[in-house]
Amino acid sequence: MEHLRFGIAICLAGLVAAGMGCGGGSSGGTTPAEGNDPPTAPEPPEEPQCASYENTFDAIQEVVFERHGCTSDACHGSAVSGGLDLRAGASLASLLNVDSTGSPYPRLVPKRATDSYLFHKLAAATGVGDWDITGSPMPVGLPALSPEQLEGLRLWIDAGAPATGSVGNPAGGGSESVADLLGVCLPPASPIEVQPLEIPPAEEGVQFAMPPYAIPAGTEHENCFAVYYDYRDRIPARFLDETGEWFYARTSEQLADPNTHHLVLIHSGLPDELVDDPSYGAWTCVGGDRDGESCDPVDELGCGDGMCRSEIQDGVACIGFGPPGNNTAGTPGERLSNPDPELPGFFRKIPTHGILYWNSHAFNLTTQDAMHHAWMNFYFAEDRRFQAIGFQDSSNIYAAAGTPPFEKKTYCRNYVLEQGAQLLYLISHTHKRGELFWANLPDGARVYESPFYEDPTFELFYPPLVFDSPSVSDRTIEFCATYNNGVAADGSPDPETVTRLSRKPTRSSCKPVACAEGKIGAPCNGADDDATCDTEPGAGDGMCDACPITAGVTTDDEMFILLGGTLEVVSE
Repeated sequence: MEHLRFGIAICLAGLVAAGMGCGGGSSGGTTPAEGNDPPTAPEPPEEPQCASYENTFDAIQEVVFERHGCTSDACHGSAVSGGLDLRAGASLASLLNVDSTGSPYPRLVPKRATDSYLFHKLAAATGVGDWDITGSPMPVGLPALSPEQLEGLRLWIDAGAPATGSVGNPAGGGSESVADLLGVCLPPASPIEVQPLEIPPAEEGVQFAMPPYAIPAGTEHENCFAVYYDYRDRIPARFLDETGEWFYARTSEQLADPNTHHLVLIHSGLPDELVDDPSYGAWTCVGGDRDGESCDPVDELGCGDGMCRSEIQDGVACIGFGPPGNNTAGTPGERLSNPDPELPGFFRKIPTHGILYWNSHAFNLTTQDAMHHAWMNFYFAEDRRFQAIGFQDSSNIYAAAGTPPFEKKTYCRNYVLEQGAQLLYLISHTHKRGELFWANLPDGARVYESPFYEDPTFELFYPPLVFDSPSVSDRTIEFCATYNNGVAADGSPDPETVTRLSRKPTRSSCKPVACAEGKIGAPCNGADDDATCDTEPGAGDGMCDACPITAGVTTDDEMFILLGGTLEVVSE
């Protein structure tokens, strides 16, 4: 069995610059006075000053690359070791989606820190996570990044690795926590828009671009809307099945702005003539010189350089969206946005035309309005021998609901694979209080672990893990997650990470049972019981605001889901 990871050869050598740019005031001492003059009183120490940066990337450049020796002449400075140049002005272009030395994978993948080998090599040295790497963890012979610096780097990558703008923490939105992690000062967080995903060449694949939509400041939305597409004349015949209704894809790629909780592309499975069903509402051009005008969804050129979209409707997983009677039992149609392992011979079939639903769950925790963008590419398959069949265990989706404030709890469940199943990959899904997710084989061996809820590890098993025993116990995977509802690293109550009624989005609510201000952690009874939390009677400094973890679809609620895929042999 081989756990496939992504690789680059990166050497971080040189001298570590002294200090962190955030602490050093004077000692405050003075020279004794001469003669009989009385000694002067020592001057008070200066307030520590943070090194200020215009954007998060400039801070990453100095704190991570320069202060840890990455840009020394002998390494990724003038020597450009391994073809990687990490000097200011060159580092981003040398990293983003660039194939690494000795590996087929990119050095840095925007929005996917766990798929970026730069992060793997640095995390291995810091001791965060379990990474399969070649060579030594980095930097070599020098102090590793601190866990705080590594987390700041991860948040920047998962925000799309932007060259400009101030990245906010997805848990709270402000830039202060990212600045604290890096030991710097940054401007207030701003909406980040990633560079669009490049359209594949005509002989290599097709792109589905989501019509962008507005997300006002301080809001969170899960939307559903329809588009119509017809790629039958764009796809080379050798990639079509005998009916022309499907094409063969070897892999897919998606990219969205960093304020994304999830992005799902669904093929409705409905006949094309239902595109005019009144349940979709009015169809409107988005973008271009016809923005806001009505459009015919089957007229590909009707919106010029814009896109035609149905009315946006609020809805979870698009359940109940579209023509009545077609999707009331669950998520409609076929989910096209499943992960695809890019391995020799693997493929899946994608419809060549039809009504698509975009299910986009996004949030904007900044103080500025934003537009949300997303793209999905499918790349054609020449070699078609195996299919990856996805599965999802949501039977215990709300297991963590009820976890009391200022407590941690772990929940475990079992997933039974069919006899003969060949396990190809595993993924996890929690929301922001999911601290760690893992999965163990029947013999107790851990085969999956992810400490990142917003960028869960995609663990690929190749060759696949075979479960051929007639015994159910030999085919049972145990999966677990620890949920942290407001416990700080030292075990004390943390009012900044606990579930709080005053910070819940409008779609979600809870009843406070503990104090989040004043007598933090003390029991109380509802939002009207602030006085119980006062440090002294009448002090007015208490707030009954801390809640148990709630179930739901917002990032402030919780979920517990195992996803994976098995191999199906189509031809030898």
